[in-house]
Parts: sequence; C-alpha cells; structure tokens
Amino acid sequence: RRQKKTASHALTELENTKDCSQAGKPLFCPSHPTERLRLFCEQCDQPVCRDCVVDRHRQHPYDFTGNVIHRHGDALRELLKNTQQRMGTLEGVLSQIDDMGSAVHCRAEAVATEICLFASGYVKAIEEHRDRLLKQLEDLKVQKENLLHLRKAQLQQLLLDMRTGVEFTEHLLTSGSDLEILITKGVVASRLTKLNSIAYNTDPSVDDGILFSPQERAGQCCGYEVFGAILNKVVDPARCTLHGEDLHSARQNQLTGFTLLCSDTMGEQMRRGGEAVQVTIMHKDKRDCAVKPTVCDNGDGTYRISYNPEEPGLYAVCVYVKGQHVQGSPFTLMVKNKFREHQGVFHCCTFCSSGGQKAARCACGGTMPGGYQGCGHGHKGHPGCPHWSCCGQVKESSECLGGPPTDTSQRSLLRTVAL
Repeated sequence: RRQKKTASHALTELENTKDCSQAGKPLFCPSHPTERLRLFCEQCDQPVCRDCVVDRHRQHPYDFTGNVIHRHGDALRELLKNTQQRMGTLEGVLSQIDDMGSAVHCRAEAVATEICLFASGYVKAIEEHRDRLLKQLEDLKVQKENLLHLRKAQLQQLLLDMRTGVEFTEHLLTSGSDLEILITKGVVASRLTKLNSIAYNTDPSVDDGILFSPQERAGQCCGYEVFGAILNKVVDPARCTLHGEDLHSARQNQLTGFTLLCSDTMGEQMRRGGEAVQVTIMHKDKRDCAVKPTVCDNGDGTYRISYNPEEPGLYAVCVYVKGQHVQGSPFTLMVKNKFREHQGVFHCCTFCSSGGQKAARCACGGTMPGGYQGCGHGHKGHPGCPHWSCCGQVKESSECLGGPPTDTSQRSLLRTVAL
C-alpha cells in the first residue's frame, strides 16, 4: 500500500485466495484505478477504460469487450486447436522415439549376441586351423628328417664299405707277399671298381624350404574362411624356363614380350607368385640404349615380361630370379625395323585390278604382250597365285619388301589402288 503503483490495488491474504476465483469480478485499469476495463483498443490489442480512450488511445479504433470477445475468442480457439493438434503429433513422435529407443536397445543386445557367437566360432576355427598347420608342419618335418636319415644311412654304409675296402687294400699292399697280392688282386680290384662306380648325389637332396604365408587362402574351417598356409616349395632359378613365340625377335615400336615359368627344385611349377624377378634388356652396340621392361606377376608361378623397343638392333636380355640367371639367360634379341605396310593391292593380276590399263605396273615382274607393263593370267612372270602389286609378296599378311618406287611407278601403283 505504500508503493505508488500498487497503493490503490485490492489486497487479500494468501490463505484467503486458495478457493477464490477472479472470474466475474470487475477489473480496473492499471493507469486509472477507479475506472473499469470495459473497452478494447483494436490498434493496441488490449483492454482499456474510458479515460484511456480519451487520453492515450485517442483516435484509435475501439469497441466494447462484449462485442469483440467472440471474434478474438474464436481466433484463440483456432490457435488452441492447432496447438493441441501439434501437441498430439509431438506426443506421438515422442512415443515413437521411446519405442525406437527400446527397439534399438533390444536389437543391439541381439547383435551383440551374434557378434559374440561369431567371434567365438571364428576363434575356434582359427585355433583348429592353427592346430592343423602345426600338424602339417610336424608331418613335413618328420618327412624331411626321415629322408635325411635314409640318405645319411645310405652314404654311411657306402663310406663304411669304401673304408673297409681301402683298409684291406692298404694292408694287402703293405703286409702281403707278392704271391698274396697277385692271388687277391682280381677280387680286390673288382671290389674297388664296384665301389667307385656307385653313383651318389653330393647334395643332401632335401632342403629346408619351409615357409609360412599368412596371406595365402586356406579354404574353409568350421564354416569360416581362414588364411595362412605352409609352403614347402622353393624356387630354383636353374629350373625356371622362358616361353614365347617371339622370344628372340621383336619389332621396333611394337609391344611384345615373353613368359617366365618358375619351378621348384624338383622341377614342378610354382603355384604362387611373389618371387624377386629382374629383367634387363641392353643394346649390344649402343651402351646407353636400354629397354625398360614391365614384369607382371600372374600369381600362379608365371610372370609376363613386356617391352617396347624403340631402336632396332641386337640386344642382350638377362632374366634373374633371386639374383641368379634362369635357364636360357642371357639370350640375344633381334629387334627389326618397324613393320612396313603394303602400299599396293593384293590382287590376282595387274590387268584385272587396273581395268586393263597398259601403264599399270606390278612388282612381281610379270608382263603381258601388247605393250602392257603389268602381269596377267598365265603370262610370263606371273606367280600363279594372288600377290601384292607393290612388292610381289604372295602372302597377304606379310611385310612389304619393296623399296621406294619411282615417280612413274608410284603414279601407276596409285592408279591401280584407286581402280
């Protein structure tokens, strides 16, 4: 009551307002406390009193609250209806979010169970594959050791026989009489000759070529694809071979190549790639002229070597595997000049292909009577089969061997081609 703004306001105790309602009670203007709010200013969109209309809201459109309540109430009810609809939509979305959250939680638990089952099965498969690899390695080791033991026993027996024969012969020569030596000479010589004729390999015939390749596909194990395989084959450069139709010949500015087939120490083809293959192609006359080859690993023990020589001449080709020459390396390569295409026509005779032109010539050398400079069927010099008019070659897919023609013959050939 001591405040100026609230001095004229009606006050009541808070305990007395619990069950009271302001509905139906008159409302007074905050600017004119003695005046009731009975009018509504349309421009300011607020209730006003009579003094407000005369004072601050002069010339503003206004009307009694009872006359405008229906219009403004309907607008509020429409806004309320739209808001309620949006509230219902939002409640539905929130319900869907809650349902989706529950579904995500359940799905995550199900996927986690699947992952655990998959991982446990994968671990079991890997462990089984590991045991299988170790068993394979043990069998391979035992096999190699048995071969070495057998080889060792054979060589030890041969060495023992030789040592016995040598000791007996030395004793005979040092302690035996002349008659004893002559009597046993045949037997001793036969024994030593037999021992010397026994062939044996100086190599152990067994190598330690046991490798493990983690990237090698090992098939299926317990329904899972596993990797890792034991490789007991070792490439032998001396048994690697070169293959190709044009191994020793090539054409200038023409892509060509050959194939390298890698084999192991037993002569069997390697079924995997990854070997260190090096190829050099050097010109024999021009030291600064070299061809840069391309080595393509096919992954099955074969390698495709491609190159494109730019200079004709004789080249030296070296192919290395693990730094050693392969079988047939080094070898010579003859690069011929670029393929010369035919400038004439492949015909039966010049008389037919030129339409009977007397000036048309042919490189086969045939002539016809009556002043014709070209060849004809059955006449002198005709090769008896279709041939090229520019060089006389009888093979259609051959290279042109004819030299540059003179102006006259060139015009005749061009005329022949056109006709």
